[in-house]
Formats: sequence, structure tokens, C-alpha cells
Amino acid sequence: MKKKISALLLAVLLLLSLAACGGAKAKTYSVGIIQIVQHPALDAATQGFRDALTEKLGDKVTFDEQNANGDPATCAVIANQFVSANVSLIMANATPSLQAAQAATNKIPVLGTSVTDYGTALGIDNWTGTTGTNISGTSDLAPLDQQAAMLKELFPDAKNVGILYCSAEPNSKYQSTVITGLLTEMGYTVKDYTFSDSNDLQTVAGAAADESDVIFLPTDNTVASNIEIIKNVCLPKEVPVIAGEEGICKGYGVATLSISYYDLGYATGLMAYEVLEKGAEPATMAIQYAPKFTRKYNPVVTEALGITLPSDYEAIDMTA
Repeated sequence: MKKKISALLLAVLLLLSLAACGGAKAKTYSVGIIQIVQHPALDAATQGFRDALTEKLGDKVTFDEQNANGDPATCAVIANQFVSANVSLIMANATPSLQAAQAATNKIPVLGTSVTDYGTALGIDNWTGTTGTNISGTSDLAPLDQQAAMLKELFPDAKNVGILYCSAEPNSKYQSTVITGLLTEMGYTVKDYTFSDSNDLQTVAGAAADESDVIFLPTDNTVASNIEIIKNVCLPKEVPVIAGEEGICKGYGVATLSISYYDLGYATGLMAYEVLEKGAEPATMAIQYAPKFTRKYNPVVTEALGITLPSDYEAIDMTA
């Protein structure tokens, strides 16, 4: 009798164990995405991020994608909403998004993308490549020395270079400071032309076009979103532009040192997988950079300005 009772208890325990296992749900993750503004480069980065994480996690991950329509204050509202919802991870697309996430939480993992310089964006002195906090991510910075060399190669006889960017974007100021030093060493006279928002862009762009032989546009979200204004100012004056990224160059530029923002976002998605599934700590994850850069040109602009480029430049697909 005792043996029968023991066998029965064992069977009951086994069934309970199996039921418990069958009822256990796989761990799921919620990811909040803050994108400062809609334009092709940032859109591509967000898509790459989502694709990478979806390929890795399938239906174990859900996304809440929010666009701030160019307003840093809205980024802050979105970031705080994500913190209140206790999302598993925040992806911050562009510098204002990253700064909003930094202010909102020091606990939830944050990964940035399309951020030029993390030390500048996060206010970290003595930058070493890792944040030491809940933040890591990918940078869209193309080598500024190579961009300066491109300008020198294409416009060796120019004397005055204007750098046009939004004063509200600290990473644009960083790019300007670095490339100004490089261009000055090459013999150019360099001047910053800064605007506060799209309302004064036309006036500032006009001054830059009147006073510059060539203009450099850094990777600047406000510039990218308003490139048509710059085109309408610079093209009639036949002032060439070297652009910091392909989306800006496609709108109006002669040439650029291009990265794939989709690939950059994809790399960020792989980092997110390491954080969510493998327990990686953003504090010790080194900022990653684009793996390759391509010299590209805008065939419409070069034809309009009568500029012939070396054969190793690749034409931007203007139909995409």
C-alpha cells in the first residue's frame, strides 16, 4: 500500500511539474524608441534597429516608436513616458533623444544611434569610449580628417569655407571645432554660420553663401530636415557644399563621405540583443562606429555646377 501511495504522489508531482513548465511564459521585452525628427538617415537607423532586434527575438520584443517632430522638449516627455511604463530598453535616435533619455533614467538601459560624439552629448569629460553609466550605442561620425581632405581635393583653390549648422545641436559644434582646425592647417579661412531654428536658416544660409567659396554642412538634424532651404539659397549663387552625410548631400551637396544609417541602426539592434538576452552592461560596452565609408557625389548638383569628380566617387541613387 505504501508503495502505491508513493507512486501516486510521484505521479502527481510529475504532472504538477509539467503543468508548471507548460504554463511558464517566455520572457518578453518592450523597447521604447525616441526619434528626434523624421528624415531619411534617422528613419533608416530606426528601421535597421528594429530589423536586427526582430530577427534576434521575434515576437518576444515589442516596440513603441515615438517621433518628437524636432522638439527636444517633446523628447523629454517621451522619455519620461517610457520610464513610467518601465520599458525594458530605450533606443534614442540622435543627440537630443539621447540627452532626454539620460535625464529621465539612470537605471533602464539606453542605446543611442545617429549620435556624433557621446562625450559631448552626455557631458562626459576625459572621454574614453565607454560611458560608465546605463548608456552606450553607435556613432555616425565619419572621419573629419577625411572630410577635410575631400574638400581640399575637390576645391583646392577655394579660400573661404563656411560651416553652417544649428546652434542647438552640440554635436554639430563639435564637428565644426574639429574640422575648423583641420581646414585652417590646410590654409583655408573658416567661419561658423549658426542658426537657432528653421526660422532664421534662410537668412544665415544667405550670409554663408555670399561670404564663402564652399560650405561644409555637418551631420545636423535641423540641416537635414531643412536642406531644401539651403538648396534654394546656395544653388542660384552656385556655391558648392560638402555634406557630412548622404541624406544631406542628396538634398543639396557636391560630395560626402557616406555611411549606411541602416547598418548603424542594425548594429545598435545587435547591441540591444546583447543587453536584453545576454545581460551585457551598457556601462562597459564601447561605442561602436560605422564599419565603412564611401565617397559619394550628387550627380544632379555636380552637373548643375559644372563640377567633375574623380572616378573613385560613387553616384548617389537619386531615385531611392
